[in-house]
Amino acid sequence: MKNHLNTIIVCLSVIICVGILSGSILASKTIQNNYIIVTGSATKSFVSDLIVWRGSFSKKAATSKDAFAKLKDDTAAVKDYLVKNGVNEQDIIFSSIGLNENYEREYNQDGRITKTIFTGYTLTQKVTIESAEVDKIEKISRDVTELLDLGVEFFSMPPEYYYTKLDELKLDLIAKSAENTRMRAETIVKESGAKISKLRSANLGVFQITPENSSTDSYSYEGSYDVSSKNKTAFITTRLEYLIK
Repeated sequence: MKNHLNTIIVCLSVIICVGILSGSILASKTIQNNYIIVTGSATKSFVSDLIVWRGSFSKKAATSKDAFAKLKDDTAAVKDYLVKNGVNEQDIIFSSIGLNENYEREYNQDGRITKTIFTGYTLTQKVTIESAEVDKIEKISRDVTELLDLGVEFFSMPPEYYYTKLDELKLDLIAKSAENTRMRAETIVKESGAKISKLRSANLGVFQITPENSSTDSYSYEGSYDVSSKNKTAFITTRLEYLIK
C-alpha cells in the first residue's frame, strides 16, 4: 500500500496546471513529499449601488466680473435642471471656480510670434453628483441636451460606478475561494487513500473587479477595479498548502 501511495504521489507531482479561460478556473496542484499545494478560485457578479457623475461648464468674457456673472447664471440653470429631474440637492457638489486668462497670438511668415493680445477671461465651474440612485443619475447623464438648449455649454464625463459593500463582498469571495481550493485538494488526494491534514500555508491573490462578461484581458498583476460598468464581476484566487496524512 505504501509503495502504491508513493507511486501515485510521484505521478501527481508532475501535474502543475493553472488555467483561466472563459471564466473557468482549473486548479494548480502539486504534491511533494507529505504536503499538497493547490490553487482555487471564486467569482461573483454584482450590481453597483453608487454612481458618481462629473461635468463642467465655462463662460468667457472681457472681464472676470462679466464672466463670473454669466457663469453664475449657468450654475443656477444646471442646479435647477438637476433638481427638476429628481436629484437630491445634497448630492450636488459645485467645486471652486477655475479662472484662465485668454490670449491671441499673431505670427509672422517664419512662424514666430510677433504679438500677444489679451482677449479676456474663461471661468470654469465643475459639478459632481454622487448618489445611490444609480439608474436615475445614469439617465440624467445621457439627457443633458436640455442644458445645451438653455445655452449652457455643459461637458459631461462618463459616470463612474462603485459598490459600497465591497469589503463584505471580498470576505465572502475569500471564503468561497478557500472552500473551492480545499475541495480540489481533497479530490486530488482521494484516489491515493490519503487525507488532507493541517493547513501549512495560505496565499491570497489580488482582487480583479471587471465589467461583467469581460475577458481575462481585463486582469492586472496589481489587481483591477473597473468603475466604467454598472454590472461587475469580482474574481479572486487562493493558494493553499496542506499536510497529507
